[in-house]
Amino acid sequence: MEHRLSPKAIAIPCGAAALALSAWTVWGNTALTVTPVTVASRRIPAGFSGYRIAHLSDLHNARFGRGNVKLLKLLAGTGPDITVITGDLVDSRHTDVKTALDFVKEAVKIAPIYYVPGNHEARLDQYPDIRAALTAAGATVLEDQIAPLTRGGDTVTLVGLADPYFTIRRDPFRRAPALVRRRLRDLIRREEGYHILLSHRPELFPSYARCGVDLAFCGHAHGGQARLPFIGGLFAPDQGLLPRYDAGLYTRGNCRMVVSRGIGNSLCPLRFNDRPEVVVVELRRET
Repeated sequence: MEHRLSPKAIAIPCGAAALALSAWTVWGNTALTVTPVTVASRRIPAGFSGYRIAHLSDLHNARFGRGNVKLLKLLAGTGPDITVITGDLVDSRHTDVKTALDFVKEAVKIAPIYYVPGNHEARLDQYPDIRAALTAAGATVLEDQIAPLTRGGDTVTLVGLADPYFTIRRDPFRRAPALVRRRLRDLIRREEGYHILLSHRPELFPSYARCGVDLAFCGHAHGGQARLPFIGGLFAPDQGLLPRYDAGLYTRGNCRMVVSRGIGNSLCPLRFNDRPEVVVVELRRET
């Protein structure tokens, strides 16, 4: 005798699975996590061995608890020597400058903040006011500038790039790599030691490596927005489907790049299997 499942018998487990998947997705968009990364190199000065850099990117004026208390508590718990923010602190589509600035005002109490603007800041007419407010809050804004860091008698150099979108609003001929190389060559002299780059865009990694960058911090990719096992991210801005640089640590020659999955959302309001993260990089001098 043939037995067939009733529609109800099919609907109940399917509904339960859909509910579980929805709950997992909602939880994954609010469950902040810390991702530790160790970067070791003989070029890292001895005084910076053990130096901790908290990396945040793509906040898009997100809020985690009243006054961003959850994010601030998580950041403080990482014990950073500095915090770097690699662009898109605010969102150009639903801009909330107050939330972003309030976060920076509190985060700078935890550790010095170094910030570079991303493509969303480049779209905003009020960005000059945002930049001034960030500086007033105690953050160091780097736009095609360098900032020396000292520790234990040693020095490393932070190099901060403004997003190419400030200069090139449309890039049909792929002019951004050449632009970035020109700027980096003006800022970097290899003989001056270890160089740490802050830049919004990971897709320009080959240009960073060519110009003598030792370590780059980037965002922009949002972790690929949706992540699948054994595949990784599915889509990233300016990289398209199955992006090469979506999250984690990458190596090209003597250059390393750390790509943050970011914290907030923008055009796509939901992530899947792609928790918002604070990356904490610890530098180690190889002997």
